[in-house]
Amino acid sequence: MNSRERIAAALNHAQPDRTPIDFGAHRSSGIAAIGYAKLKKALGIDSGDIYVYDMVQQLAIVEPEVLDAVGADAVELGRGFMLDDADWCDWTLPDGTPCKIPACINVEKRGTDSFLVSDDGVDLAILKEDFLYFEQIHWPWLQRDPDQQEFSNSDIEEAFKYTMWTGIPTPGAHIPLSGEGLAELAAGAKKLRESTDRAIIGLFGGNLFEVPQFLYRIDTYFSHMGFHPEACQRLSEALCGFYMPRMEKWLGAVGPYIDVMLFGDDLGGTNGPLMSPEMYRTYFKPWHSKLWRRAKELAPNVNVHLHCCGGIEPLMDDLIDAGLESSNPVQITCDGMDPTHLKAKFGDRFTFWGGGCDTRHVLPHAAPDEVAQNVRELVSTWSPGGGFVFQQVHNILADVPPENIIAMFTAAREMK
Repeated sequence: MNSRERIAAALNHAQPDRTPIDFGAHRSSGIAAIGYAKLKKALGIDSGDIYVYDMVQQLAIVEPEVLDAVGADAVELGRGFMLDDADWCDWTLPDGTPCKIPACINVEKRGTDSFLVSDDGVDLAILKEDFLYFEQIHWPWLQRDPDQQEFSNSDIEEAFKYTMWTGIPTPGAHIPLSGEGLAELAAGAKKLRESTDRAIIGLFGGNLFEVPQFLYRIDTYFSHMGFHPEACQRLSEALCGFYMPRMEKWLGAVGPYIDVMLFGDDLGGTNGPLMSPEMYRTYFKPWHSKLWRRAKELAPNVNVHLHCCGGIEPLMDDLIDAGLESSNPVQITCDGMDPTHLKAKFGDRFTFWGGGCDTRHVLPHAAPDEVAQNVRELVSTWSPGGGFVFQQVHNILADVPPENIIAMFTAAREMK
């Protein structure tokens, strides 16, 4: 099998020739740029620069030489864009490593801190001295009374300019969904597909639960869910209406060239879901279902996928019923996320994209042989009958030893 066929087999619950592997095809399956520089050195790869495509998380583009070295079978749609030197500018990582960042992003250094800034000068996020990631510092709707808001498309579009997650683009997301922009998206996606046999992951987003947290601040929005239920339902409906025409345009451009369409919403935490199943059904399921089912109508061959952290087992029947086909990163250290249980209960109707190596306890701290054993044990549980794509549990952080990363992917590549 080639890589695309290997991923397709897993998504269709057929046994591939070996375990399919993802490294960097999601914004939660990659690696911090500081750690990536160390990994390249350990692999003996001294060509190329370090490119940071996700400024918030400080994630590196995983280059083809590294994808080949680890046996990766998927690539993110964004690799088809920002291919010219002029699209990038020089920057320095927190540990002093030189790198390139998207030229379309506004970054300002003030003293020892760095700020992500909107086009009209609003500070959206800060990277403090000795920190590794940007943190949001501006919430455009923090002082708004949700009961008094209409949630019009124009209000939502304006507010999206002023959060670090919606206002700071990654490659591909910087292209407007205009006639000219859609043509550029289609051309870039087509060229990328023709250049590789890896499966292509297209990030759309469509967040219903997380975006209000970016707009109001997480604690404020959780309070609104309790005290302003009608307004929160109106907001979910409005966000669905905001996303739908954009999704239809986007899929019209890139749908023929991608294999997986990625939505996002972190519904869980360490101790389980961040809401009851009843609240999920009230606030989010109807509109998740509209988006996911419409995506499937428009692109029947594209897998509908959700990035969703945390312990979400009590929500999974509802997610599947709403039209979800797969998710990552499968956070196995959270309550209810035991791999044996999840595989037995959902494995015949759902693809688990992740949970292949414990990034909380094992990958950062264990010896390489212990990392490899962890991978072998987990993949042996997940892999039988398909319905599994290997990735570690979320991004590899800056301090993970490169020998452990190499041991992880070597063990995964050897598994059937």
